[in-house]
Amino acid sequence: MESMDLWSQLAALGQVIAIDLVLAGDNAIVVGMAAAAVPLAMRRKVIFWGIGAAIALRIFFALITTQLLAIIGLTLAGGVLLLWVCWKMFRELRSHGEDEVAPDEALAGADSPDPAHAKSFGAAIWQIIVADVSMSLDNVLAVAGAAKEHPTILVIGLLLSVVLMGAAANMIAHVLHKHRWIGWFGLAIITYVALDMIWRGGNEVLTHAGLSLPWIL
Repeated sequence: MESMDLWSQLAALGQVIAIDLVLAGDNAIVVGMAAAAVPLAMRRKVIFWGIGAAIALRIFFALITTQLLAIIGLTLAGGVLLLWVCWKMFRELRSHGEDEVAPDEALAGADSPDPAHAKSFGAAIWQIIVADVSMSLDNVLAVAGAAKEHPTILVIGLLLSVVLMGAAANMIAHVLHKHRWIGWFGLAIITYVALDMIWRGGNEVLTHAGLSLPWIL
């Protein structure tokens, strides 16, 4: 029995690490693309505040994870949200990430915008914050969904997501861009977690409503 529990924890940890790697890299690409749309002189500030906001939001959502998961229906909603993330990831992977820009590429002046179409500092930051809210919540819900009944794995996963976003997101973005198969592997895991969350969340909502279906265990 202990052996089965150990394997369950290891499997959950593996899923959590893969989710953290893929979503940290995706978030860095979002920051880089927003920075590439502003004049070169503003890019360092955009990247700094964009990555800072992502770290702050991950910490915030991590601190209220227990309260979030206690909300009836949020697991179901989180699963649906993750499926939408999976669809976006699928489209990006299918297009081979041709439009992806990492933060260091933005700083180097890659994809400099036409001055007439360049975004303002405020518009770029707003774009990043909106994406960060979604991606940070996605990350926390995905980690919580993968960790399931393993609170230690949940804590490790949430701490790892913050560390990766702060220290290695840019490097991960380049690895994902170069080795697309990692993205496909991560997509498969996140899709599995999303479907599992929808299954468990749907059962939770029906049970709370006093309903049940014969195919729900």
